[in-house]
Amino acid sequence: MNNPALATTEQASEQAPEASTADLEEVRRLVESAGTSFFWAMRLLERDKREAMYAIYAYCREIDDIADEGGTREEKRVALDGWRQEIAALYDGQPSRPISRALLMPLARYHLPQKPFYDLIDGMEMDAEGPIQAPSMAELELYCSRVAGAVGQLSVCVFGEPGPDGQRTAERLGQALQLTNILRDLEEDAEIGRLYLPKELLLEAGIESEEPHEVLQHPALAKACNRLVDKVRQAFADAEAAMARCDRAKIRPARVMMEVYRDAFRTIEGGPWPPPPREAKGSGLKRLRGKARKLAIALRYGLFSL
Repeated sequence: MNNPALATTEQASEQAPEASTADLEEVRRLVESAGTSFFWAMRLLERDKREAMYAIYAYCREIDDIADEGGTREEKRVALDGWRQEIAALYDGQPSRPISRALLMPLARYHLPQKPFYDLIDGMEMDAEGPIQAPSMAELELYCSRVAGAVGQLSVCVFGEPGPDGQRTAERLGQALQLTNILRDLEEDAEIGRLYLPKELLLEAGIESEEPHEVLQHPALAKACNRLVDKVRQAFADAEAAMARCDRAKIRPARVMMEVYRDAFRTIEGGPWPPPPREAKGSGLKRLRGKARKLAIALRYGLFSL
């Protein structure tokens, strides 16, 4: 083996303490209780890959909670720095937390690069230092790359498609997913002072304010949102084109994820803007129907797309 980075990960796994059953169970409970759409794609994987994706998701959930939950900026900064130190310890073969111990074997088996773990922290730090309000398009794309593209980069390594087409899938699908979240959660984000709609699109629509509630009440909001909708459509199309160049069996969890989110995107792309808050969207029956739709997508694109 001539790649020192890969040698480092394998050496770390040999020297480090293995994840205990309790560590793995904690990670699994976190994932299954989160109600994430990623769950449907992860369930399609063989056990080792599924455990790897659970650990990656648990890491993402942990640092996302630091950015979103209560606490001062300084407290959040300290907590995120603590994870930077823990990732360094993980790659040195000495992780100390259940989630990072659960990442030990995936790190060695799938040669997970270190940079995406740090990119995720940097992305969450953008939220923690915020609130983000009307970023430039370049800042928004950087944010999407950090908080979603980085997850994709780790995921395609686990799936077995770490090459250029897999990385392109990760980049464009990550942007499509994150922008879908942004459009869907306009109201929810405004309640905590956040506005991810880029400044250029607001000004193009004739909206000069950057205050979240003022923007959401502006009569030209639809024009700005529809421009972002066009970008989401293009990102989905680019991701699909990159997937077509990948091994169909290996990339199928990413396809399931794409179709689950594309289904969600179709429910909002025509407006109204902002969409109704998710908690106002219906009863337990409607939520059950939503789960059934996700299961149908997983069956269609996961089991029958080999």
